[in-house]
Order: sequence, then C-alpha cells, then structure tokens
Amino acid sequence: MKTVLIVDDEPAARYGLRRALEAKYRVAEADSAEAAHAALDTEKPDLVLLDVVLPGQSGLEFLRWMREQGSELPVLMVSALDTAKTAVEALRLGAADYLVKGFELEELRQRVANLLKLATLEKENDSLRRRMATEGQFGQMIGRTAEMRRAFEMADRVAAADSTVLILGESGTGKDLVAQEIHARSPRAGKAYVAVNCAALPEALIESELFGYERGAFTGAAQQKKGKFELASGGTLFLDEIGDMNPVTQAKVLRALENRTIERLGGTQPISVDVRVISATHRNLGAEIRAGKFREDLFYRLRVVTIELPPLRAHKADIPVLAEAFLQMHTARLRGGAGTGGGGASPSPTKRVTREAMAAIERYDWPGNVRELKNALERSLVLCRGEEIGVEDLPREVVSGEAAPHKNSDGGGENGFGEKDFREAKRKFEVAYLTKQLAEHRWNVSRTAATIGLHRQSLQEKLRELGIRRPGREPLEEE
Repeated sequence: MKTVLIVDDEPAARYGLRRALEAKYRVAEADSAEAAHAALDTEKPDLVLLDVVLPGQSGLEFLRWMREQGSELPVLMVSALDTAKTAVEALRLGAADYLVKGFELEELRQRVANLLKLATLEKENDSLRRRMATEGQFGQMIGRTAEMRRAFEMADRVAAADSTVLILGESGTGKDLVAQEIHARSPRAGKAYVAVNCAALPEALIESELFGYERGAFTGAAQQKKGKFELASGGTLFLDEIGDMNPVTQAKVLRALENRTIERLGGTQPISVDVRVISATHRNLGAEIRAGKFREDLFYRLRVVTIELPPLRAHKADIPVLAEAFLQMHTARLRGGAGTGGGGASPSPTKRVTREAMAAIERYDWPGNVRELKNALERSLVLCRGEEIGVEDLPREVVSGEAAPHKNSDGGGENGFGEKDFREAKRKFEVAYLTKQLAEHRWNVSRTAATIGLHRQSLQEKLRELGIRRPGREPLEEE
C-alpha cells in the first residue's frame, strides 16, 4: 500500500484529507515542516501533500529543501491562496501539481492517483534504462562486452548528477551518442542540448561561437549574437574534440566553468549561464598537457567524471550484434527512401552476412571504429545483388585488412607519412613502429622494451595510450 504524508498545521484540514485518502492509501501526518523532516525518514512516503502556509518554515521552503537534498518524491502543493504567482513558484521549485483549497474530494483522489502512477512509471523506466545499460544497450549504442557495459553503466550513473563529464575515445567510437544519452537521462533533458565541434571551427571563430559577440565587436559584426554557452543555458553544452581547442579559448572556458558567467566579445557585462558541460576528445590530454598544449587546470575541471570508450578492435565480440543492428537500420531507411543508388537492387529485410564475410569483418581492425563499420555495411547493403552479403560485397580494405592501424605496412597512410596533422602522423608512426617491434619479439613486452630502449612500465603505458593490443585480444605477456 502506498503511503501519503499530509503536511498541514490545521487539524481539521488533516482530518478531511485523511478521510478522503485512507480507504486506498496508508496516511501519515505532520503539523509542521520540522515534523515533516523526521516523517520523511520514519514514514518513507510515496507522495507528500504539502500546505503552502505553515508555522516556521513555509511549505515552499520545505519543498526547496527536499529538492536540494536530492529527494524526487512527488509533491502535491495545497494552498488557500488562489494566486498564479504562488502556483508558478511551487512548480518551479519542483512540485508535481498544485491544488487550491475548496477542491472536490474526488479531484484530490484523482490527482493523487495520477501522481503516484506517474512516479511508478518513472521508477520502472529508470530500472529499465539501468538494465539495458548493464545488458548492452545505452540509447542508440549497443555493446554486450564487459568493456562496453562498464562504460554504459558509468554513463547511466552520472546522468542524474550535474557534474562535468569527460568522454575519451578514438574517432568513431560514439562519444557524441554517449553525450546525447547522458543529457536525455538527466534532469536537464527538457532543456537545450548544444553541440560544438572544436576541431571543425577555425581558431578565429571558436571564441565568437562559444561566447557570442556584441554589435560592432569586429568587422562584420552587424548585430549582437548569442554564443553556445548562452544558447545552452539551463541545458547541456557538448564540447566535442576539446583537445583541439587553442590555449586562449581554454582559459575562457575554464573561467566560464568556475564562475558560471561569460562575456560576449566586445562586451563588458558578465552574463550568468547555467550549463552542464560534457566534453570529449580522441587525444591523450595527459600528453597534451606535458607538451604545453592543454591547460592542466581545465583538464581537472573537465574530468570530474571520466568515461572511456574502447576502440572497436578492443571489443570485437560486439561486431556481430552491431552488424545486425546496422543492417536492420539501413534496410528500413533504404526501403523507405528514394532508392538504393549505385545500380544495386532494393535491399531485402531478410538479407544477412555470409559466414565468410562475417569472418572478414571480425578480422579487420576498424581504424574508424563503429562509425566505419556502420558506413561499410551500408555500402555493402546497397551494392549487394544477391540474397546475402558476401565477401565480394565488402570494401576492399576490409577483405585485405590493409587499412588496420596497427598492422605493419609501408604505406604512407599507415605509418603517418601521408598525414598533414603532425600529432596524428606521430600517433600513426608510433602505432606502426611499436606493433612491428612487438610482433618481432612475439609480443613479449619485456624483451621489446629492452630492445627499443624503454622501461617496461613506459612501454606498457604507451601501449595503453595508443590502444595497441595483441591480435586476437590475448593479453600482452609481461615477462
């Protein structure tokens, strides 16, 4: 039986409310906010029926205290004052509903029943979301391996908090999808979600995009423009690839996080912003800090909670289930779209991947991670003319395995010589070099470290940083 806590200083009012509800609910009473404090612990109510006017602490103050303590109990406010201002304030503080005294008892019963039903549904939804996370689904993301379930569970747990979150992972691992789902499961879900790709914006534009500008702040600023921090106020700001942000902008972002204020370019007045920041990067921020390219104080401010998404090559056991989900998604979209293009036949909803093709897909190391797998399967589905997707329908690099980032290759794209960005070229060279050395020493870390002049611990740290694992996912030999 559900418990309703009635908080009202008038004995007659409590008596009337009790008589109206006691046939269906267990009813507890408190004659003041102070007494209600204790009743929350002793009575464990499922709903609070709260009068606005109370001796000592008012009902609105008690409601504010409840929400500050993290209580999500549904609260039905009751008042003799029929004023919009009081009702709006109660709802703003987190009341689930509002009644003016003089109401019909049947209306009271219906409101209480509706709120308790809604609270039950919300608990069931929370439980379902947690179960899906532990069983291998988090929003649009799927992963049943232990590595992915750990990431999903961490993201689900942090969603309800308001802490800043740093998501780490290679390009294509789904960092943006995790950020979106954290926002969707947070108390800010009904507010704005604003995403900014820091790597895609030129240095000259990123400040004006984040903080906005006043009219006349620079040539071409014909009118005032709000920045992403202002547009996301009340909601979530996702700073993707924050490792590519220049140091000057980093300092301003740090100041905005610490003071919860920003200034538009050309402006002089601080503007308050209430924003939860989620950031992501594929870069090793520890190495960037040591190189003087990323602020250490901003790093610690961003990583209150850190979620690491493994590369697809580290959880290949998820490839079959991912492939099935992507094929179903692409099939549904292409059947409802304007055709398949490429001269291929219309895809069938029963089309599957042959055993040989799946073996090739699982052997490939997917340097572009889940995004590359998704795109490769769409291409294969479009071009496939038979009833099944065979090896001949897969992209050439998947069949040959030549694009895998930690395979030994003399190609410029794999050893980094074909890269324009120095940091990416350096990363690719290190992957190719270390993989070759490890293979020559049968993946024995100690012997490899001695040969190339590194301490064993230093080599192990570098392997973790680059995501290098022995083919077949066997653990690296320590001795």
